[in-house]
Amino acid sequence: MSKQHILEPQDHRPHEECGIVGVFAPNENVATMAYFALFAMQHRGQDAAGIAVSNGFSIRMHKDVGLVSQVFDADNLQPLQGHYAIGHTRYSTTGSPNLHNAQPFLLDTLHGPIAVAHNGNLVNSAALRQELLERGVGLSSTTDSEVIAMMLAGARGSSWNERIRSVMKKWVGAYSLVILTRTGVYVVRDPWGFRPLNVGLLPGGGHAAASESCALQTLGCLAIREVKPGEIVALSDSALTVQQALPPKSRQAACTFEFIYFSRPDSYFNGKNIHLVRQQLGQQLAEESPVEADVVIPVPDSAIPGAIGYAARSGIPYNDGLVVNRYIGRTFIQPTESLRHQDVGLKFIALPANIRDRRVVVVDDSIVRGTTTEQLIRLLREAGAREVHMRITCPPIRHPCYMGVDMGTYEELLAHHMDEEEMRAHIGADSLAFLSLPGMMAAIGDTTGYCNACFTGRYPLSLPPDYVKSNFEARKIEDD
Repeated sequence: MSKQHILEPQDHRPHEECGIVGVFAPNENVATMAYFALFAMQHRGQDAAGIAVSNGFSIRMHKDVGLVSQVFDADNLQPLQGHYAIGHTRYSTTGSPNLHNAQPFLLDTLHGPIAVAHNGNLVNSAALRQELLERGVGLSSTTDSEVIAMMLAGARGSSWNERIRSVMKKWVGAYSLVILTRTGVYVVRDPWGFRPLNVGLLPGGGHAAASESCALQTLGCLAIREVKPGEIVALSDSALTVQQALPPKSRQAACTFEFIYFSRPDSYFNGKNIHLVRQQLGQQLAEESPVEADVVIPVPDSAIPGAIGYAARSGIPYNDGLVVNRYIGRTFIQPTESLRHQDVGLKFIALPANIRDRRVVVVDDSIVRGTTTEQLIRLLREAGAREVHMRITCPPIRHPCYMGVDMGTYEELLAHHMDEEEMRAHIGADSLAFLSLPGMMAAIGDTTGYCNACFTGRYPLSLPPDYVKSNFEARKIEDD
């Protein structure tokens, strides 16, 4: 029996920062509906979760750190009664993972209470935060989402549509928002269209909005459509209303990583099915980087469609070679040093019967830091693989993301420091190939309208010269 090497429970892939949901459903349990929508988007963030509900007079909220199923139960959902709800599940990008940064943010304003949940990242958040501090506004978190909430609280205008529109003009970067007032839910998307956002008709009346269409399908929504860049969509008793608050930017910047990794395979983004696009990425990769081999295996789960596509186009049989422990999730309990050195497999287990004495093509969606890829290859070799050929369904990630995705820093990105041959030697593969940028866009089916800055270093927005993800935290430490 071959030894099993430990694979750390923390994910080696890029991390999305959150998923959001908004619901208007008269005579329904909107808190429970929001809960199941968040549950459907758990893959988008595992640090914290929260739900806020309005009954037309006041807003009540519950939030905490942890998975959706850990944060909520029947007892803490029961008090959340009303017709309107918003929810949030979070992975930290700007701001560390703690309760202070959990969302939604709930505030009292001159126009009544509001709660705000945000998916994205403002690149001008430090300047906006400094303006708030100079005006005497107190801030309790280290996240740009609180900056958004505070700006909304102080915005001017005769209606919430006007107030939201007035501050949208000041925000630069990625923001998909759900905003809860006493009498409605407002759904907002930035004019660049960075992050996904969808709205649909509920079968019992009312409407719902969510980051991914899969969450709306979970609620049984009909007539699902994407919120257009720059739109404000209002869900209320007076029916769904749509306002083009800002014109869409001439250079759209939808995130290609929604196709590569982030979105659930049954979701749609920019009108395209995620699972189908991932298969096409694998097919294109097989065209560009063929290799003689005996079996194609995926790194589960997000690379499964890509491996299916690679196998279909190459003619090499597809099989399972790695099994993932789906229950490892996010744990607050770290393995002991003795467990580390005993090579206990925590996340992945190799299947020797499917790979022993075979030339194996391993299809994965990305390589970020390279640590887990190196361990996977070692695991496969110890299970008897004769050759291991890595195939990646996107180009090398050479640059950080500043639009709401945690890909690490330049220092952490393997492809920033090494060319492909150096990377191959570093991870211990017999061969390594990435999908080309033109090949990726051909598989997606478009050539324009997407942000590929993590591959090219060409950002769709100008960045402040000293911009870093943790700039709020650095200031907070200095203040302490």
